[in-house]
Amino acid sequence: MVSGRSDGRRLPTAVKIVIAGGFGVGKTTMVGTVSETRPLRTEEILTDESIGVDDVSGVEKKKTTTVAMDFGRITMQEEYVLYLFGTPGQERFWFMWDEVALGALGAVVLADTRRLSDCFPSVDYFERRGTPFVVAVNCFEGAQQFDLTEIQMALNLGPDVPVMLCDARSLASCKKVLIDLVLHAMKTRGLVPETQKA
Repeated sequence: MVSGRSDGRRLPTAVKIVIAGGFGVGKTTMVGTVSETRPLRTEEILTDESIGVDDVSGVEKKKTTTVAMDFGRITMQEEYVLYLFGTPGQERFWFMWDEVALGALGAVVLADTRRLSDCFPSVDYFERRGTPFVVAVNCFEGAQQFDLTEIQMALNLGPDVPVMLCDARSLASCKKVLIDLVLHAMKTRGLVPETQKA
């Protein structure tokens, strides 16, 4: 329910979005790039304890890891406030996903073509929950580029799941992904934004 304000304007609608994907795919970067407030981060330095536990192949320069979640907020056109929850990517933290995903309108599954199989668990998770999601391929420098239809086929996605390129360091790119997700989720859930009602 949207409440009115004393000046007659409506308060924005709060929308929960989950940012998921494999280890080192750019979830923390995306939340930090797009958040209009200082994001909450739960990153810790990778230690020798993670050797043999966390697969850093392809992301050998990564020095930190998210151990709980990332949290940020962005206002879209003064109508919606998106609350972004970034999940940890490693398997040992998957037990937290149910709590993080509870009540979410939809999810962004970030993918890295160097480690595409790392996003399978996220895709499977949101498909099982019936949560609308989009796949955003984070364009890392030096990573091989593929046609989006090839990525859709490699992930065994249905034609109704949007796949797009993004740069997690770019505000404009991240905002486009989030807008596409919200529109996709609202369409999937049969919701119509107030601005589109007759």
